[in-house]
Amino acid sequence: MEKLTLEKFEEASEIVKKVTNDTKLMYSEYFSNQTGNKVYLKPENMQYTGAYKVRGAYYKISTLTDEERSKGLITASAGNHAQGVAYAAKLYGCKATIVMPTSTPLIKVNRTRSYGADVVLYGDVYDEACAKAYELADEKGYTFIHPFDDLDVATGQGSIAMEIFKELPTVDYILVPIGGGGLATGVSTLAKLLNPKIKVIGVEPAGASCMKASLEKGEVVTLPSVSTIADGTAVKTPGSNIFPYIKENIDSIITIEDDELIVSFLDMVENHKMVVENSGLLTVAALKHLDFTGKKVVSILSGGNMDVITMASIVQHGLIQRGRIFTVSVLLPDKPGELVKVASIIAKEQGNVIKLEHNQFVSINRSKAVELQITLEAFGNEHKEQITKALKDNGYDAKVIQPNL
Repeated sequence: MEKLTLEKFEEASEIVKKVTNDTKLMYSEYFSNQTGNKVYLKPENMQYTGAYKVRGAYYKISTLTDEERSKGLITASAGNHAQGVAYAAKLYGCKATIVMPTSTPLIKVNRTRSYGADVVLYGDVYDEACAKAYELADEKGYTFIHPFDDLDVATGQGSIAMEIFKELPTVDYILVPIGGGGLATGVSTLAKLLNPKIKVIGVEPAGASCMKASLEKGEVVTLPSVSTIADGTAVKTPGSNIFPYIKENIDSIITIEDDELIVSFLDMVENHKMVVENSGLLTVAALKHLDFTGKKVVSILSGGNMDVITMASIVQHGLIQRGRIFTVSVLLPDKPGELVKVASIIAKEQGNVIKLEHNQFVSINRSKAVELQITLEAFGNEHKEQITKALKDNGYDAKVIQPNL
């Protein structure tokens, strides 16, 4: 426990300035109003590599000997640590090999390669990719850079807390995402060194809450499987080297369902005009789970590396969740003029039709022989219910169904 010292954090904070952008805290009026707290965002999604991971990678490589660097570096990562190591290795003139799960978003794979690293795609989740990376390290003699279970890496990540305190010395709570635990270790340990009264809350996806399970048991636990859209935190086993620091310095853990991340993505895009990846949104979603008010809260947005296809899917699902896009099925009599009547009702209620499907063969009952599936834009769930009620009030058999977009 004596290895993560204030002196080490101060050293790391100076070294990482060579590779980091100045991600100043952003006061969020929107989330402050929503929660009754003063909420600040730490936008690590604005780093050059799109995530905080470059901090730990660069500091770790700075601690290696010339011989260790000359052997070539290897790591495993779902994407952000991969880019951090690849970029840092490029600056140091080292060869880097990165093993990434086959499910890694394409943007992360391509950007990792763009920094000159060799990419090996292997396994469905991080843990399988990591096992492969260790195998290659033994085979080729590479120097392994662990993405989270390394005290030097965690020290580099802790530089985030140093920056938070310099800007907001009176911060009460810091919300930090947890995958394997490296970021949470660095941030919470330094935060407690600087102010033992501060509270640091870890946030995990519900489908990959390996740290929560480990803390509840009092030892490192391996989950049988993980399932979450927060790919950067889809870890089965947290770090054993860092686990004692987590036990000592993390005050509590909040778990977040995937549906909450979808809504949080829309919140960030609409209110702060920022793209934040799903793992980075964990702390945003957690704001709604806080059971206190009147405090200064910092949410760390850990990264913003998300491919366009994923963005499109999340926006679509988010709009459906909020009732801003929905499909209503209406059964009509098989006679002229009914389609016009339905369209007039929707227009009167200010619904905007974006797609129609007209099926005359759902029934032989001519009084309800035609099914009309109408996909609409609305202002939200209340407006959706208003449009559906108007159709029913005019005698139509109408029900909301799952949109087929």
